[in-house]
Amino acid sequence: MKNIVVQKFGGTSVRNLECMKQVLNNVRRPLAAGDKVIVVLSAMAGETNRLLALAKEWSPAPDLAELDSLVSTGEQISVALFAMMAKDEGINCRSVLGFQVPIISNSAYGKARIESIDSEKLVAMLEDYDVLVVAGFQGVDANDRITTLGRGGSDTSAVAVAAALQAEVCEIYTDVPGVFTTDPNMCAEARKLDRISYDEMLEMASMGAKVLQIRSVEFAKKYNVTVHVRSTFSDEPGTIVTQEEAVMESVKVAGVAYDKDQAQVTVVGVLDEPGVCAAIFTPIAEKRILVDMIVQNPSREGRTDITFTVPRSDLPDTLKLMEGLKAEIGYLALLSDRDVAKVSVIGVGMRNHSGVAAQAFRALRDENINILMISTSEIKLTCLIEDKYTELAVRTLHQTFVGQYQVG
Repeated sequence: MKNIVVQKFGGTSVRNLECMKQVLNNVRRPLAAGDKVIVVLSAMAGETNRLLALAKEWSPAPDLAELDSLVSTGEQISVALFAMMAKDEGINCRSVLGFQVPIISNSAYGKARIESIDSEKLVAMLEDYDVLVVAGFQGVDANDRITTLGRGGSDTSAVAVAAALQAEVCEIYTDVPGVFTTDPNMCAEARKLDRISYDEMLEMASMGAKVLQIRSVEFAKKYNVTVHVRSTFSDEPGTIVTQEEAVMESVKVAGVAYDKDQAQVTVVGVLDEPGVCAAIFTPIAEKRILVDMIVQNPSREGRTDITFTVPRSDLPDTLKLMEGLKAEIGYLALLSDRDVAKVSVIGVGMRNHSGVAAQAFRALRDENINILMISTSEIKLTCLIEDKYTELAVRTLHQTFVGQYQVG
Protein backbone atom coordinates (compact mmCIF):
# COMPACT_ATOMS: atom_id res chain seq x y z
CA MET A 1 0.00 0.00 0.00
CA LYS A 2 1.22 3.50 -0.85
CA ASN A 3 1.51 6.26 1.72
CA ILE A 4 -1.87 7.56 2.93
CA VAL A 5 -2.62 11.25 3.46
CA VAL A 6 -5.80 12.34 5.22
CA GLN A 7 -7.18 15.78 4.35
CA LYS A 8 -10.15 17.46 6.02
CA PHE A 9 -11.99 20.47 4.61
CA GLY A 10 -14.48 22.52 6.62
CA GLY A 11 -17.74 24.15 5.65
CA THR A 12 -16.26 27.38 4.26
CA SER A 13 -13.91 25.31 2.09
CA VAL A 14 -16.80 23.48 0.40
CA ARG A 15 -19.44 26.21 0.43
CA ASN A 16 -19.72 26.45 -3.38
CA LEU A 17 -18.37 25.08 -6.65
CA GLU A 18 -15.41 27.46 -6.84
CA CYS A 19 -14.29 26.53 -3.34
CA MET A 20 -14.66 22.83 -4.12
CA LYS A 21 -12.40 23.31 -7.15
CA GLN A 22 -9.74 24.69 -4.82
CA VAL A 23 -10.23 21.65 -2.59
CA LEU A 24 -9.62 19.47 -5.64
CA ASN A 25 -6.35 21.31 -6.32
CA ASN A 26 -5.21 20.50 -2.79
CA VAL A 27 -6.12 16.85 -3.26
CA ARG A 28 -4.06 16.70 -6.46
CA ARG A 29 -0.85 17.56 -4.59
CA PRO A 30 -0.45 14.27 -2.66
CA LEU A 31 -1.87 12.36 -5.63
CA ALA A 32 0.91 13.75 -7.80
CA ALA A 33 3.40 12.48 -5.20
CA GLY A 34 1.97 8.98 -5.57
CA ASP A 35 0.02 8.94 -2.31
CA LYS A 36 -3.43 7.60 -1.62
CA VAL A 37 -5.78 10.29 -0.24
CA ILE A 38 -8.72 10.22 2.11
CA VAL A 39 -10.70 13.47 1.91
CA VAL A 40 -13.01 14.17 4.86
CA LEU A 41 -15.62 16.84 4.16
CA SER A 42 -17.96 18.90 6.31
CA ALA A 43 -21.36 20.13 5.23
CA MET A 44 -21.43 23.33 3.19
CA ALA A 45 -21.24 26.48 5.31
CA GLY A 46 -24.63 27.18 6.89
CA GLU A 47 -26.16 23.85 5.86
CA THR A 48 -26.19 22.27 9.32
CA ASN A 49 -27.87 25.35 10.79
CA ARG A 50 -30.44 25.28 7.99
CA LEU A 51 -31.25 21.65 8.72
CA LEU A 52 -31.52 22.29 12.46
CA ALA A 53 -33.92 25.17 11.80
CA LEU A 54 -35.93 22.96 9.48
CA ALA A 55 -36.25 20.35 12.21
CA LYS A 56 -37.57 22.96 14.65
CA GLU A 57 -40.27 23.91 12.12
CA TRP A 58 -41.57 20.33 12.10
CA SER A 59 -41.03 19.54 15.78
CA PRO A 60 -40.53 21.84 18.78
CA ALA A 61 -38.44 19.11 20.46
CA PRO A 62 -37.07 16.84 17.71
CA ASP A 63 -36.25 13.24 18.54
CA LEU A 64 -32.45 13.20 18.78
CA ALA A 65 -31.95 10.06 16.72
CA GLU A 66 -34.12 11.43 13.90
CA LEU A 67 -32.35 14.77 14.17
CA ASP A 68 -29.02 13.03 13.57
CA SER A 69 -30.49 11.32 10.51
CA LEU A 70 -31.49 14.73 9.20
CA VAL A 71 -28.38 16.82 9.89
CA SER A 72 -26.01 14.10 8.64
CA THR A 73 -27.37 14.68 5.13
CA GLY A 74 -25.34 17.89 4.93
CA GLU A 75 -22.08 15.93 4.75
CA GLN A 76 -23.68 13.41 2.39
CA ILE A 77 -24.39 16.23 -0.07
CA SER A 78 -20.81 17.50 0.15
CA VAL A 79 -19.11 14.17 -0.49
CA ALA A 80 -21.44 13.21 -3.34
CA LEU A 81 -20.98 16.52 -5.16
CA PHE A 82 -17.21 16.48 -4.69
CA ALA A 83 -16.92 12.88 -5.89
CA MET A 84 -18.94 13.74 -9.02
CA MET A 85 -16.63 16.64 -9.78
CA ALA A 86 -13.46 14.66 -9.10
CA LYS A 87 -14.58 11.79 -11.32
CA ASP A 88 -15.26 14.26 -14.13
CA GLU A 89 -11.61 15.32 -13.75
CA GLY A 90 -10.44 11.73 -14.21
CA ILE A 91 -9.72 10.96 -10.55
CA ASN A 92 -10.43 7.40 -9.45
CA CYS A 93 -12.56 8.00 -6.35
CA ARG A 94 -15.79 7.24 -4.54
CA SER A 95 -17.82 8.76 -1.72
CA VAL A 96 -18.08 6.92 1.61
CA LEU A 97 -20.62 7.66 4.35
CA GLY A 98 -19.98 7.08 8.03
CA PHE A 99 -21.95 3.83 8.18
CA GLN A 100 -20.13 2.52 5.09
CA VAL A 101 -16.66 2.80 6.64
CA PRO A 102 -18.00 2.00 9.24
CA ILE A 103 -17.18 4.54 11.94
CA ILE A 104 -18.70 2.90 15.02
CA SER A 105 -19.86 5.28 17.76
CA ASN A 106 -21.88 5.16 20.94
CA SER A 107 -25.55 6.21 20.92
CA ALA A 108 -25.19 9.71 22.40
CA TYR A 109 -27.10 11.31 19.52
CA GLY A 110 -25.90 14.80 18.68
CA LYS A 111 -22.59 14.33 20.51
CA ALA A 112 -21.61 10.73 19.88
CA ARG A 113 -18.08 9.48 20.53
CA ILE A 114 -16.16 7.25 18.16
CA GLU A 115 -15.53 3.75 19.49
CA SER A 116 -13.82 2.08 16.51
CA ILE A 117 -13.09 2.39 12.80
CA ASP A 118 -12.82 -0.53 10.38
CA SER A 119 -9.37 0.27 9.02
CA GLU A 120 -9.18 -3.01 7.07
CA LYS A 121 -12.24 -2.08 5.05
CA LEU A 122 -10.79 1.36 4.30
CA VAL A 123 -7.50 -0.18 3.19
CA ALA A 124 -9.39 -2.60 0.95
CA MET A 125 -11.27 0.29 -0.67
CA LEU A 126 -7.99 2.12 -1.22
CA GLU A 127 -6.79 -0.85 -3.24
CA ASP A 128 -9.52 0.00 -5.77
CA TYR A 129 -9.58 3.80 -5.49
CA ASP A 130 -6.96 6.53 -5.30
CA VAL A 131 -9.23 8.87 -3.33
CA LEU A 132 -11.94 8.13 -0.79
CA VAL A 133 -14.29 11.04 -0.06
CA VAL A 134 -15.51 10.39 3.48
CA ALA A 135 -18.41 12.16 5.15
CA GLY A 136 -17.21 13.79 8.34
CA PHE A 137 -19.22 14.40 11.52
CA GLN A 138 -21.08 11.09 11.36
CA GLY A 139 -20.97 7.50 12.47
CA VAL A 140 -23.26 4.59 13.22
CA ASP A 141 -24.17 2.98 16.53
CA ALA A 142 -24.72 -0.65 17.54
CA ASN A 143 -28.39 -0.35 16.53
CA ASP A 144 -27.47 0.76 12.97
CA ARG A 145 -28.70 4.28 13.70
CA ILE A 146 -26.83 7.20 12.17
CA THR A 147 -25.11 9.36 14.79
CA THR A 148 -23.39 12.72 14.65
CA LEU A 149 -20.31 13.73 16.60
CA GLY A 150 -21.23 17.26 17.63
CA ARG A 151 -20.03 20.63 16.36
CA GLY A 152 -16.62 20.35 14.75
CA GLY A 153 -17.04 16.59 14.51
CA SER A 154 -15.48 16.44 11.05
CA ASP A 155 -12.11 17.28 12.60
CA THR A 156 -12.55 14.33 14.94
CA SER A 157 -13.56 12.08 12.03
CA ALA A 158 -10.44 13.01 10.09
CA VAL A 159 -7.98 12.53 12.95
CA ALA A 160 -9.63 9.24 13.94
CA VAL A 161 -9.35 7.93 10.38
CA ALA A 162 -5.71 9.05 10.24
CA ALA A 163 -5.03 7.25 13.52
CA ALA A 164 -6.77 4.07 12.35
CA LEU A 165 -4.73 4.01 9.15
CA GLN A 166 -1.50 5.22 10.75
CA ALA A 167 -1.42 7.95 8.11
CA GLU A 168 1.71 10.08 7.79
CA VAL A 169 -0.20 13.30 8.44
CA CYS A 170 -3.70 14.63 8.89
CA GLU A 171 -4.10 17.94 7.09
CA ILE A 172 -6.89 20.13 8.46
CA TYR A 173 -7.81 22.79 5.90
CA THR A 174 -9.69 25.89 7.02
CA ASP A 175 -10.24 29.48 5.92
CA VAL A 176 -7.30 30.65 8.07
CA PRO A 177 -3.59 29.89 7.41
CA GLY A 178 -2.90 28.19 10.73
CA VAL A 179 -2.98 28.56 14.51
CA PHE A 180 -2.31 32.10 15.75
CA THR A 181 -0.91 33.36 19.03
CA THR A 182 -4.34 34.90 19.62
CA ASP A 183 -7.41 35.92 17.64
CA PRO A 184 -6.09 38.13 14.80
CA ASN A 185 -9.48 39.82 14.57
CA MET A 186 -8.99 41.06 18.13
CA CYS A 187 -5.24 41.71 18.17
CA ALA A 188 -3.37 43.03 15.14
CA GLU A 189 -0.06 41.72 16.53
CA ALA A 190 -1.22 38.09 16.46
CA ARG A 191 1.23 35.84 14.64
CA LYS A 192 0.94 32.42 13.09
CA LEU A 193 2.72 29.66 14.99
CA ASP A 194 4.95 27.28 13.03
CA ARG A 195 4.46 24.52 15.62
CA ILE A 196 2.37 23.99 18.74
CA SER A 197 2.21 21.07 21.17
CA TYR A 198 -0.86 18.91 21.64
CA ASP A 199 -1.25 20.15 25.22
CA GLU A 200 -1.10 23.81 24.20
CA MET A 201 -3.58 23.22 21.38
CA LEU A 202 -5.90 21.41 23.80
CA GLU A 203 -5.86 24.42 26.11
CA MET A 204 -6.39 26.84 23.22
CA ALA A 205 -9.31 24.76 21.92
CA SER A 206 -10.86 24.47 25.39
CA MET A 207 -10.79 28.26 25.61
CA GLY A 208 -12.81 28.67 22.45
CA ALA A 209 -10.11 28.87 19.75
CA LYS A 210 -12.10 27.58 16.78
CA VAL A 211 -9.27 26.40 14.52
CA LEU A 212 -9.42 22.81 15.83
CA GLN A 213 -12.13 20.94 17.70
CA ILE A 214 -10.92 19.79 21.12
CA ARG A 215 -11.85 16.12 20.68
CA SER A 216 -9.79 15.95 17.50
CA VAL A 217 -6.75 17.20 19.40
CA GLU A 218 -7.36 14.61 22.13
CA PHE A 219 -7.43 11.91 19.44
CA ALA A 220 -4.26 13.26 17.83
CA LYS A 221 -2.39 13.29 21.14
CA LYS A 222 -3.58 9.82 22.17
CA TYR A 223 -2.57 8.21 18.87
CA ASN A 224 0.38 10.50 18.07
CA VAL A 225 -1.13 11.81 14.82
CA THR A 226 0.71 14.80 13.37
CA VAL A 227 -1.85 17.45 12.41
CA HIS A 228 -1.10 20.20 9.88
CA VAL A 229 -3.53 23.13 10.10
CA ARG A 230 -3.44 25.18 6.89
CA SER A 231 -5.53 27.28 4.53
CA THR A 232 -7.55 25.81 1.69
CA PHE A 233 -6.91 28.96 -0.31
CA SER A 234 -3.14 29.32 0.09
CA ASP A 235 -0.08 27.15 -0.52
CA GLU A 236 1.85 28.56 2.43
CA PRO A 237 2.75 26.17 5.26
CA GLY A 238 0.40 26.25 8.21
CA THR A 239 0.87 25.14 11.82
CA ILE A 240 2.08 21.69 12.85
CA VAL A 241 0.39 20.28 15.94
CA THR A 242 2.70 17.65 17.37
CA GLN A 243 4.52 16.24 20.37
CA GLU A 244 6.13 18.71 22.75
CA GLU A 245 9.63 19.71 21.64
CA ALA A 246 12.53 21.40 23.43
CA VAL A 247 12.12 24.60 21.41
CA MET A 248 8.56 24.94 22.70
CA GLU A 249 9.74 24.93 26.32
CA SER A 250 12.04 27.88 25.62
CA VAL A 251 9.01 30.09 24.91
CA LYS A 252 7.29 31.28 28.09
CA VAL A 253 3.83 31.72 26.54
CA ALA A 254 2.68 30.38 23.18
CA GLY A 255 -0.65 32.14 22.98
CA VAL A 256 -3.47 34.07 24.60
CA ALA A 257 -6.99 32.70 24.35
CA TYR A 258 -10.38 33.92 25.49
CA ASP A 259 -13.90 32.59 25.95
CA LYS A 260 -16.92 34.90 26.15
CA ASP A 261 -19.41 32.05 26.34
CA GLN A 262 -19.29 32.11 30.14
CA ALA A 263 -21.57 32.73 33.09
CA GLN A 264 -20.81 32.94 36.78
CA VAL A 265 -22.96 31.36 39.51
CA THR A 266 -22.57 31.98 43.25
CA VAL A 267 -24.35 29.87 45.83
CA VAL A 268 -24.30 32.11 48.89
CA GLY A 269 -24.23 30.90 52.48
CA VAL A 270 -24.14 27.12 52.14
CA LEU A 271 -23.27 25.07 55.21
CA ASP A 272 -19.52 24.46 55.41
CA GLU A 273 -19.70 20.71 55.92
CA PRO A 274 -18.90 17.49 54.05
CA GLY A 275 -21.19 16.58 51.16
CA VAL A 276 -22.37 20.07 50.22
CA CYS A 277 -20.13 20.36 47.17
CA ALA A 278 -21.20 16.90 46.03
CA ALA A 279 -24.84 17.90 46.42
CA ILE A 280 -24.27 20.96 44.22
CA PHE A 281 -22.12 19.52 41.46
CA THR A 282 -23.50 15.98 41.08
CA PRO A 283 -26.84 17.06 39.51
CA ILE A 284 -24.96 19.52 37.29
CA ALA A 285 -22.73 16.70 36.06
CA GLU A 286 -25.75 14.47 35.47
CA LYS A 287 -27.12 17.18 33.16
CA ARG A 288 -23.77 17.13 31.31
CA ILE A 289 -23.18 20.79 32.08
CA LEU A 290 -19.47 21.59 32.01
CA VAL A 291 -18.21 23.38 35.11
CA ASP A 292 -14.82 25.03 34.78
CA MET A 293 -13.65 27.42 37.47
CA ILE A 294 -14.67 26.77 41.10
CA VAL A 295 -13.87 28.92 44.14
CA GLN A 296 -14.98 28.34 47.74
CA ASN A 297 -14.69 31.33 50.06
CA PRO A 298 -13.40 31.04 53.64
CA SER A 299 -16.01 29.88 56.13
CA ARG A 300 -17.92 32.48 58.18
CA GLU A 301 -19.93 31.25 61.15
CA GLY A 302 -20.19 27.80 59.62
CA ARG A 303 -21.28 28.98 56.19
CA THR A 304 -19.41 29.63 52.96
CA ASP A 305 -20.00 30.83 49.37
CA ILE A 306 -19.28 28.64 46.35
CA THR A 307 -18.74 30.33 42.98
CA PHE A 308 -18.31 28.53 39.67
CA THR A 309 -18.56 29.09 35.91
CA VAL A 310 -20.66 27.30 33.29
CA PRO A 311 -21.26 27.91 29.58
CA ARG A 312 -23.61 30.86 29.16
CA SER A 313 -26.16 28.74 27.29
CA ASP A 314 -26.35 26.37 30.28
CA LEU A 315 -27.02 29.11 32.83
CA PRO A 316 -30.86 28.76 32.85
CA ASP A 317 -30.67 25.00 33.47
CA THR A 318 -27.99 25.48 36.13
CA LEU A 319 -30.06 28.06 38.01
CA LYS A 320 -33.11 25.83 37.80
CA LEU A 321 -31.12 22.95 39.29
CA MET A 322 -29.80 25.14 42.09
CA GLU A 323 -33.25 26.49 42.90
CA GLY A 324 -34.48 22.91 43.22
CA LEU A 325 -31.69 22.16 45.70
CA LYS A 326 -32.39 25.06 48.04
CA ALA A 327 -34.32 23.01 50.57
CA GLU A 328 -31.69 20.26 50.53
CA ILE A 329 -28.55 22.37 50.96
CA GLY A 330 -30.08 25.39 52.67
CA TYR A 331 -28.21 28.21 50.97
CA LEU A 332 -29.12 31.83 51.66
CA ALA A 333 -29.07 33.30 48.15
CA LEU A 334 -28.36 32.43 44.52
CA LEU A 335 -26.51 34.95 42.33
CA SER A 336 -25.52 34.86 38.65
CA ASP A 337 -23.72 37.02 36.12
CA ARG A 338 -23.78 36.51 32.34
CA ASP A 339 -21.43 39.40 31.59
CA VAL A 340 -18.14 37.64 32.25
CA ALA A 341 -15.35 36.18 30.12
CA LYS A 342 -12.23 34.07 30.57
CA VAL A 343 -8.79 35.10 29.30
CA SER A 344 -5.85 32.70 29.45
CA VAL A 345 -2.13 32.70 28.82
CA ILE A 346 -0.99 29.27 27.58
CA GLY A 347 2.42 27.70 27.04
CA VAL A 348 4.39 24.56 27.91
CA GLY A 349 7.28 26.91 28.73
CA MET A 350 5.35 28.10 31.79
CA ARG A 351 6.58 24.94 33.55
CA ASN A 352 10.12 26.27 33.42
CA HIS A 353 9.55 30.03 33.75
CA SER A 354 8.53 31.57 37.06
CA GLY A 355 6.59 34.78 37.49
CA VAL A 356 4.01 34.35 34.74
CA ALA A 357 1.11 34.89 37.13
CA ALA A 358 2.68 37.97 38.68
CA GLN A 359 3.34 39.49 35.25
CA ALA A 360 -0.22 38.79 34.10
CA PHE A 361 -1.75 40.26 37.24
CA ARG A 362 0.39 43.41 36.97
CA ALA A 363 -0.49 43.85 33.30
CA LEU A 364 -4.22 43.60 34.02
CA ARG A 365 -3.89 45.89 37.06
CA ASP A 366 -2.18 48.54 34.94
CA GLU A 367 -5.22 48.55 32.66
CA ASN A 368 -7.57 48.70 35.67
CA ILE A 369 -9.07 45.29 34.84
CA ASN A 370 -10.44 43.54 37.92
CA ILE A 371 -9.95 39.77 38.25
CA LEU A 372 -13.06 37.96 39.49
CA MET A 373 -11.68 34.39 39.64
CA ILE A 374 -8.38 32.63 38.91
CA SER A 375 -7.54 29.08 37.90
CA THR A 376 -4.20 27.54 36.95
CA SER A 377 -2.68 24.42 35.48
CA GLU A 378 0.89 23.51 34.57
CA ILE A 379 0.64 25.30 31.25
CA LYS A 380 -2.30 27.70 31.64
CA LEU A 381 -3.28 30.68 33.75
CA THR A 382 -6.93 31.76 33.43
CA CYS A 383 -8.59 34.89 34.79
CA LEU A 384 -12.32 35.57 34.86
CA ILE A 385 -13.08 39.21 34.11
CA GLU A 386 -15.98 41.42 33.07
CA ASP A 387 -16.61 40.66 29.41
CA LYS A 388 -16.51 44.33 28.39
CA TYR A 389 -12.74 44.21 29.05
CA THR A 390 -12.07 41.07 26.98
CA GLU A 391 -10.46 42.72 23.98
CA LEU A 392 -8.30 45.01 26.12
CA ALA A 393 -7.20 42.08 28.30
CA VAL A 394 -6.28 39.93 25.29
CA ARG A 395 -4.24 42.69 23.69
CA THR A 396 -2.54 43.53 26.99
CA LEU A 397 -1.56 39.94 27.79
CA HIS A 398 -0.45 39.30 24.23
CA GLN A 399 1.81 42.35 24.30
CA THR A 400 3.18 41.29 27.68
CA PHE A 401 4.10 37.70 26.83
CA VAL A 402 3.86 36.33 23.36
CA GLY A 403 6.83 35.37 21.22
CA GLN A 404 6.79 33.04 18.25
CA TYR A 405 8.29 29.60 17.91
CA GLN A 406 11.24 29.43 15.55
CA VAL A 407 11.12 27.04 12.63
CA GLY A 408 13.23 23.94 13.05
